[in-house]
Amino acid sequence: MADAVGTTRRGRGARKTIRQTRDVAMLPALKRRLPLTEPMDQEQIEKIDAASMSILEDVGVVFRDPIAIADWRAAGADIRDGDRVHLDRGLVRELICSIPSSFTYHARNPANNLPFGHDHSIFVPMTGAPYLRDLEDVRRNPTLEDLANFHKLSHMLPAIHSSAHHIVEPYDHPISQRHLRITYSSMKHSDKTFMGMTTSPKNAEDVMEMCALLFGADFMQSHPVVTGNCNGNSPLVWDETMLGALRAFAKYNQPILCSPFVLGGANTPASVAPTVAQLNAEALSCLAYSQVVRKGTPAIYGHYLATVSMRSGAPMAGTPEISLMNFMIGQMARYYDVPWRTSNTLGGAKILDAQAGYESAMTLNAVLMAGANYIWHSAGWNEAGMHCSMAKFVVDAELCAMGYRMAEGIRWDDFEGAMQAVRDIGPGGHYLGHSHTLENFQRAFFMPEMFDNNSIEQWQADGALDTNTRGLIRARQMLDDYEEPKLDPGIDEALRDYIARREREIPAADALNQEY
Repeated sequence: MADAVGTTRRGRGARKTIRQTRDVAMLPALKRRLPLTEPMDQEQIEKIDAASMSILEDVGVVFRDPIAIADWRAAGADIRDGDRVHLDRGLVRELICSIPSSFTYHARNPANNLPFGHDHSIFVPMTGAPYLRDLEDVRRNPTLEDLANFHKLSHMLPAIHSSAHHIVEPYDHPISQRHLRITYSSMKHSDKTFMGMTTSPKNAEDVMEMCALLFGADFMQSHPVVTGNCNGNSPLVWDETMLGALRAFAKYNQPILCSPFVLGGANTPASVAPTVAQLNAEALSCLAYSQVVRKGTPAIYGHYLATVSMRSGAPMAGTPEISLMNFMIGQMARYYDVPWRTSNTLGGAKILDAQAGYESAMTLNAVLMAGANYIWHSAGWNEAGMHCSMAKFVVDAELCAMGYRMAEGIRWDDFEGAMQAVRDIGPGGHYLGHSHTLENFQRAFFMPEMFDNNSIEQWQADGALDTNTRGLIRARQMLDDYEEPKLDPGIDEALRDYIARREREIPAADALNQEY
């Protein structure tokens, strides 16, 4: 069996072995076996495609980046007004054809490698929260220790396939240097795949250098190990910061999410189908540019998608239109034969309450039935992304495990044995002691740990705990049980030395962050 990259193996302590009762092994990438929800017929798919291509040709997309403009000019695009790029549909189709439709993510522990694309999906935690609700359910600014705790939980939760990156913003470290500590935390506390910071081109280059220390620069040229994100400024603008970060990832042949930031009704038309047409044009323009930078580099059709309340202007989660748009975007990504990303378990609630649960569950079911591949923001998101909740993080992870089981589809491997049990038991009996039940009870029906299904008397005897309280208890237990997947000492030292050198070179003053 292959050794984990940058890992030293060690056994568990005796007391830890006794205490560790739950299976924390990561679930494989989800292989979806349910029919997809596809509300558009072929004529409607082609209508969206034609509308998007018309936007690219007639309206154009602004690339606020002189390097990108030079790249596009060399590729034969029509540049007007300095930075407005008009793209011929034939050029767009030619470029996106070189995007890999599937690949494998390589983690530092090969057991956590992930096939990706087509009918495979992965769950990735939320990122970017400026606040957290901590283990005492207090809303406050996060620290590096809080971030490490989320990375530890990501490592231990079976349905979570990645440790992401800045799940929460560590306010106890200078903004200009945070990306270094965030990347190290992702690498140190989990041996799953992770995300890389794209907050500036130089920050993205630092991430690539650190990944090269962990995996090897040559290995990265042919093996995806990390994911970057390039957010667009809807409507129809890509900026220098994101495009420079895209180029840094493409230099190492690493996957990048090409993600328009859509607030339906605010920066798109106030209508579902036209919103998807605009979003599709934006995504295609970035996907095409990734192939101008480096033909064949992995790129993922992305989006962040919310609708805006016409009463307050606030972004909303879990609305019917978001589900409809996800269904449509899935169809468009498959039309172009590229993998795609969406957002999951989003909530606008301020605490882990019924609203948070309903919004998150509605979104989860929709993205699974839409066939999304990279399912981001899958744990912790609440308050429109303003905070990550420790309790919701573990509850969402179990919700993802439930969705995973549903999307796996129907199992037929024990059908004949179960039919024999029907013959054995006959009328009026029960199956609890039958051999088929004893062999299959653990996998027959999903048994949630975070949801209480006992009688009200038993629930009261156990302390009458609500879901939020159970989530906090579980998070504390998991962090107490956590075992670090140790980095190889030589690689760990090299990463620490790199961070120390870059922190000496990078001014700590937050105001200077734009230079880096």
